[in-house]
Amino acid sequence: MRFRFAPTLLAGAFLMAATAAAHAAVALPKLNIDKSRTTVSGLSSGGFMASQLGYAHSATFKGVGVFAAGPYMCAGHNNYTACMYNASISSTQLATMQNSINSWSGGQIDDKANVAAQKIFMFVGSSDATVGPNPMNAARTQYANNGVPTANLEFVQRAGTAHVFPTDFDATGNNSCSSSSSPYISNCGYDGAKAVLTRLYGTLNARNNAPAAANYIEFDQTPFTNSNPGMAATGWAYVPSNCASGSQCKVHVALHGCQQTYATIGDKFIKNTGYTRWADTNSIVVLFPQTKVDNISRQTAASGSLSNPNGCWDWIGWYGSNFAQKTGAQITALKAMVDHVSSGAGSDGGSTTLPAPTNVTASGATNTSMNIAWSSVTGAAGYNVYRNGNKTNALTVTGTSFTDGNLSPGTTYSWTVRAADANGVEGAASAPVSGTTTGTAATCYTSSNYTHTTAGRAYTSGGYTYANGSNQYMGLWNTYTTTTLKQTGTNYYVIGTC
Repeated sequence: MRFRFAPTLLAGAFLMAATAAAHAAVALPKLNIDKSRTTVSGLSSGGFMASQLGYAHSATFKGVGVFAAGPYMCAGHNNYTACMYNASISSTQLATMQNSINSWSGGQIDDKANVAAQKIFMFVGSSDATVGPNPMNAARTQYANNGVPTANLEFVQRAGTAHVFPTDFDATGNNSCSSSSSPYISNCGYDGAKAVLTRLYGTLNARNNAPAAANYIEFDQTPFTNSNPGMAATGWAYVPSNCASGSQCKVHVALHGCQQTYATIGDKFIKNTGYTRWADTNSIVVLFPQTKVDNISRQTAASGSLSNPNGCWDWIGWYGSNFAQKTGAQITALKAMVDHVSSGAGSDGGSTTLPAPTNVTASGATNTSMNIAWSSVTGAAGYNVYRNGNKTNALTVTGTSFTDGNLSPGTTYSWTVRAADANGVEGAASAPVSGTTTGTAATCYTSSNYTHTTAGRAYTSGGYTYANGSNQYMGLWNTYTTTTLKQTGTNYYVIGTC
């Protein structure tokens, strides 16, 4: 993923943008969104922008995921090259950035005290020479300096991983995990989407590896962008069917990196990163806003005059010195999208006329299910059951009990119940109840294919690796290809996650 900026036109990038197929775009829908659970993540320039949104609108974004980026306002005070290429960022530089946070707090950005309550996920590859571990460690220090406790911050650094978004599945056109090349999405044997969404939302329901094509929406960005020359005319969203039907859901903003726009790599960032696989089963609406190539050379905050031939998010000040503040052009556009999609019926927290269900119990545990029961609520047309904060029933429950299936053995879950009126507007949540399924929890192992074979979890044939028991193909037999194997029985392994 190149951050190289230039004052001249890149013919190849221009041709790609000019010849991109036109798509019919619709208005971004207004949905029933729980505004207390809005989060954002991004890769590379998208990671920088995710951090900027998290600091500028810390009252809105309750969690931030940063894949391979650097600290907030780094390029506001330094040439952008000092914020990447594994540059060491000194305590003096961090202090200068902190001065901006301190002086803007409660004005140009939300009160910085909100940052301390955010959940933070950070990921970088040890072989990432584009950004690298040093800028990420500086960003981690910056979060700590702003009060984020260790328990709320997860920092992952993986060996053999380049400047990529990591997944645990193969997808057409993706590059090698050890190679920083287009589309910068790789099967690294690590589910980055699951990791970040779990950190931000807690334990997730099992993913759907085939999200419905009809749930992908190309929407018109122009009502939000104010003709910003760095943003495309259209963006994308994934809306799970239950969210489209009026159930209360969460919203997550997933920001692509440089050279990852729809015009450049098609739908790979949207469909091949894994975000939608987890969103589909966990009531998460995912916004995939889109930038575009801007070949006009513009004055930046501290990097001179540069163009943006790779369609990066503005983390260096192309579109104004306020680029990292609430009034920044792209931050304003992204916040407007979030506000719009979160403005549907019920988004203000549901009806206050329906009380929380009482006497909620969890019983009848099996290896894969639990029965949830509760007392009826006067005036309720039905009920919704939430497991670990995520709605688990597809249709409104009309009775006062529900059997929650597709659970994992030997695992503890938490459930709450909400009553809903005839319009689907929910009341208050019940007190949580916990329960543990029977059986033994599955164990996952992530390592190289060579290590899997020497550990007796897989075998090799003709230079390729196969999982014991399931015989699933794992790729080349070497120390570079990494796979996650899930043990589901004695000497029986499948490719997957726990």
